[in-house]
Amino acid sequence: MEELEYQQSDPGLYSDDTVVTLDWKEHIRLRPGMYIGKLGDGSSQDDGIYVLIKEIVDNGIDEFVMGNGRTIEVAIKDQKVSIRDYGRGMPLGKVIDCVSKINTGAKYDSKVFKKAVGLNGVGAKAVNALSSFFCAQSIREGKTKVVEFCRGTLTLEHPEEPSNLRSGTLITFIPDEDIFGHYHFLSEYIEQMLWNYVFLNNGLTIWFNGIRMQAKNGLLDLLARNINGNSTAYPIIQIKEDDFECAFTHSERQYGEEYYSFVNGQHTTQGGTHQAAFREVLVKTVREFFKKDFDPNDIKQSLVAAISLKVQEPVFESQTKTKLGSMHMEPDGQTVRNYISDILKRQLDNYLHMNSEVAEAMLRKITQSEKERKEFANIKKLARESVKKVSLHNKKLRDCRIHYNSSDSRRLNTTLFITEGDSASGSITKSRDVNTQAVFSLKGKPLNSYGLSKRVVYENAEFNLLQSAINMEDGVENLRYNNIVLATDADVDGMHIRLLLLTFFLQFYPDVVKAGHLYILQTPLFRVRNKKKTIYCYSEEERQAAVAALGPSPEITRFKGLGEISPDEFRNFIGDSMRLDPVILRKSAEIPQILEFYMGRNTPDRQTFIVDNLRLEEDLVLSE
Repeated sequence: MEELEYQQSDPGLYSDDTVVTLDWKEHIRLRPGMYIGKLGDGSSQDDGIYVLIKEIVDNGIDEFVMGNGRTIEVAIKDQKVSIRDYGRGMPLGKVIDCVSKINTGAKYDSKVFKKAVGLNGVGAKAVNALSSFFCAQSIREGKTKVVEFCRGTLTLEHPEEPSNLRSGTLITFIPDEDIFGHYHFLSEYIEQMLWNYVFLNNGLTIWFNGIRMQAKNGLLDLLARNINGNSTAYPIIQIKEDDFECAFTHSERQYGEEYYSFVNGQHTTQGGTHQAAFREVLVKTVREFFKKDFDPNDIKQSLVAAISLKVQEPVFESQTKTKLGSMHMEPDGQTVRNYISDILKRQLDNYLHMNSEVAEAMLRKITQSEKERKEFANIKKLARESVKKVSLHNKKLRDCRIHYNSSDSRRLNTTLFITEGDSASGSITKSRDVNTQAVFSLKGKPLNSYGLSKRVVYENAEFNLLQSAINMEDGVENLRYNNIVLATDADVDGMHIRLLLLTFFLQFYPDVVKAGHLYILQTPLFRVRNKKKTIYCYSEEERQAAVAALGPSPEITRFKGLGEISPDEFRNFIGDSMRLDPVILRKSAEIPQILEFYMGRNTPDRQTFIVDNLRLEEDLVLSE
C-alpha cells in the first residue's frame, strides 16, 4: 500500500504561546459587538452609545421597580453623560466589583430583583470598559464612595466619606472615541428611550437636560403620543392585569402593523414570544366575538399596539435584549402564550360586549381591510409572479450575503443603498462590503406616489421590486436590511428623487421610518488634497478649514454626482466613517400636511414658498 506523505503546517502558528487569556475589559473592548450590538456614530437609534445610556438607566429602573427611588436624572453635555438615580445605592464595599468585575451583581438572586432588566451582570462593566472616563459614586446610609476608571482600568479610589446626599447612584462616563470614532448624540433618540421608561413605569419621573418626563396612564399615553392626533377607527383600548398590559387601536390612514413591545421595561424592537402571542390571541378573540372566520391579515391591517410583559428571569436572544426568547413566565411556570391568552381573551371579550360602538367601529375597519385585500388580490398575485421571474436575474438589486432577518451577528450592519443611475450604483457596488451591503438601482426618477392607493406598490414595477427586495410586506421584524439608505446626488435632481422616495416610504411604510430604518447618505462635496494628504469635505466650512490646514495652493475638486467618485474613493464614504442622516419623525400628525404641501397639486403655493425662501449660493474660490 502506498504511503501518503502528511505535511504538517507550521506548528508555530498554533502553540502554547498563541493561546491568550484576556481579562474582562480587554475582551469587551476587543469584541464590543457581543455586549452592545453594533458601534455606530450615533446616527442610528440602535448604535452602541445609546446602549451605554440604556444599560445604566436600566439599573435605576430596576431600583424603582423594587420600590426604591422615584426619580432618575439624565444629563448630557457634549460627550459627557451623567445618570443619577435615588435607589439604595451600591453596597459601598462592593462598588469597584459592581462596575468592574464581570458577572458580579445582586440580580442573580431573583428574590432581590424579581423581574429586572439587567440580569447578566455585564451592563455597567461594558460601559466602564468602553469609556475613556468612567466615574461611579454610591451614596448609602449616610456615606459615599467614589471610584474612577479609564477604559476599565481603576485610576482613582476615594475613601468612604460621610455624606448628607440622598441615597442612590451617580454614574458619569464619556464613550471612548477609540471605539466609537467621532460620534454624536441625537436628543430625539434619547428622549424617545426615556419617554418609554416613564410610560412603562407609572409614578416614575425622569429629568433629561432639564425636561421633565412623567406619565399617568401607562401604555395608553405611549400610544396616544405616538399616534399624535392622527385619526383612528375607535378610541384606544387598554387592558392591564398583573404582569401584562396592552393598548391598541386601528389607524384610519396607515397601512401595515405597528408595535411597541416591552419586556421588564426593555424595548424589544424585534418582538419575540410575547408579541407573537398577542397577535395570535387578538386574532382568535376577534374571530370568536364576531363569529366570523376573518383572515388574520384583515384583523391586523392598520393595527397600532403597545405591549408590556414582566417575566421572571427573561431569556433574550442577545445581550442587547431586543427580542424575547422566553417560553415561560417563570422557570417551570405558565407559558407566556397561555398567560397572555387568559388575560387578553377574557378582558377584550368583556370590553367589546360592554362597548358596542367600539365593536362596530372595529368590525367596519376589518371589513374595509378585507375588501381592500380582495381588490388587491389579483394585482398582488401578478406582482409576486413578476418578482419571482425577475429575482433570478434582477439587475436592479445587487444583494449581500447577510440579512437583517437572519441570526448572523453582523445583522445590525446590513444596509441597502438605493441609488439612481448606473454610474452611481456602479461606484457603490464596486466599493461595498459584499457581506453586509446591498445596492438597489433606480432607473430615473420614481413615480410620485402621493395620494395614490397602495395598489401602485404592486402595479409599478420598480416599487414592487423595491418592496420585495426589502421584504416590507411582512412587517418591520422581517426586514432584510437594518439600514435603508437613500444615496442620491447632492443636486436638484438628487433632492427631488430623495423627496419622491421619502413620499413612498411615508405613504405606504411609515412603520419602517418610525422604527428608525431609513437614512440619507451624506457624500462629500469637495476633495481637497496636496501631495501628502487628502481631505474630503462635506460643507463649505469644512472646505475652508481643509484649505487652511493643507497650506498654499491645494488641489480642490467639486463633486457634482456620485458617479464622479471612483470606487476606491467611495470605499471611504460607506465604510466605518460613513455619515448618515437619520429620517426622524418628530410629529406624526404633520406628515399628511407636509406631503400634501410638497407633493400635492398646490403648485402656486409651492412656487410662492420657493421664491420667498430662495437662497443664492456662490462658488467661493480662494485666491492662490
